[in-house]
Amino acid sequence: MPERAHVLVVDDEKLIRWSVGERLTRTGYEVKTADSGEAALELIAAHRPDVALFDVRLPGIDGIATLQRALELHPSLVAVMMSAHSTVDLAVGAMKDGAVDFLVKPFALTHLDEVVARALATSRVRRSLAEPSVPQPLDAKTGAMVGEAPAFKELLAVLERLTASPATVLIEGESGSGKELVARNIHHRSARAQKPFLELNCAALPEHLLESELFGHERGAFTDAHALKRGLFENAHGGTVMLDEIGDLPQAGQAKLLRLLENRTFRRVGSSVEQPVDVRVIAATNASLEERVRENRFRNDLYFRLNVIRVRVPPLRERLEDLPLLATHFMAHYSHELGRPVPRGISPGALAALQTHSWPGNVRELRNVIERALVLHPTGAEEDLRREHLPPELLGLPQSSPSLVPHTVVEPGATLNETEKRLIVDAMDKARGNQSQAARALGITRDTLRYRLRKHGL
Repeated sequence: MPERAHVLVVDDEKLIRWSVGERLTRTGYEVKTADSGEAALELIAAHRPDVALFDVRLPGIDGIATLQRALELHPSLVAVMMSAHSTVDLAVGAMKDGAVDFLVKPFALTHLDEVVARALATSRVRRSLAEPSVPQPLDAKTGAMVGEAPAFKELLAVLERLTASPATVLIEGESGSGKELVARNIHHRSARAQKPFLELNCAALPEHLLESELFGHERGAFTDAHALKRGLFENAHGGTVMLDEIGDLPQAGQAKLLRLLENRTFRRVGSSVEQPVDVRVIAATNASLEERVRENRFRNDLYFRLNVIRVRVPPLRERLEDLPLLATHFMAHYSHELGRPVPRGISPGALAALQTHSWPGNVRELRNVIERALVLHPTGAEEDLRREHLPPELLGLPQSSPSLVPHTVVEPGATLNETEKRLIVDAMDKARGNQSQAARALGITRDTLRYRLRKHGL
């Protein structure tokens, strides 16, 4: 199976380490925790995580010093700072020292999800730029173009006509409909197929990092620029760059992208030298760029530069006749990844459930449903994928709430303070009011428990 993203949580408070770690683990990340800067540095040296969350206040070396040493050990680490003592100066200082984001405690766990997702997107971009680019086969990561529906055949016909064209392409489609797959297909059909295909989600990176990731920077261009860095366009020379969620590109980045499209040159941050570059740009969006132009959020001249050839990717609900083909394709792919026999087929009950679902997440949602079914319900070659193998939400059944030790459910949107209060209440209930037992269960001292009981009015 694909390797899970690795996140390190560094905080001296056990409750915070536990609640944040549990949330991220349930989201699907591999999580390690540390209660000090020294312990964090040992884990970073040994495991090289993708993202690390550092509390500013730590025993021994503080969070800022830990961040600085961590980036020396692991330069591609993406760091997020956490603090209940946030000030503008502290946040700015952390950014200058190399952090990409800042979480102010108490924060909602849904906000934590968003910040970590953005940080991991930054990590993927840094990794793709640091590693040599090797052309991938078109069907990498289930990349085959599968479908027979009229709307899908129309898309394939457009892609066939693009084979000999070097023109800029604008791909429109809902999230999860397959815009990246279409972009890869365009690249692999073109004369650039043996050159790099690099992609960046314009909504995933903080604005202050986006320009450097796209165009690179000179050594000393800003506080954390310790060495020359080549950006996405420079690394993709001769190949293709896909800019996803192009409607979220900041205004400054829009101006520089326009100049690159018009002049085929760019400048690294901190440089006055124009460098030529040969790349094909494929932009993708799930938003209406015309509407953003009307709202003055997107440059009209850039829109016309991007909209040379427009490709629309149909949502899954417009090609439901392709659903059995897609489900069978994903079953074969994930069975191979799991080293298991491919199920014989899909039972009528399971197929009916799949066909009556609204699929707001499109093909990506279907792919995830099939993967989950095969992981949780191993099926032999003589068996079908059955209705009971599908997730409850797809069948309209109530979902069982995953319980957290001790019997606490993290509610969507709950802050760490609210989660902490529920943990303490559950621990006290389980210990029948015995503070010493409850404190031991929570991994804190009895004095700390008493303080927190007063803090929460318990």
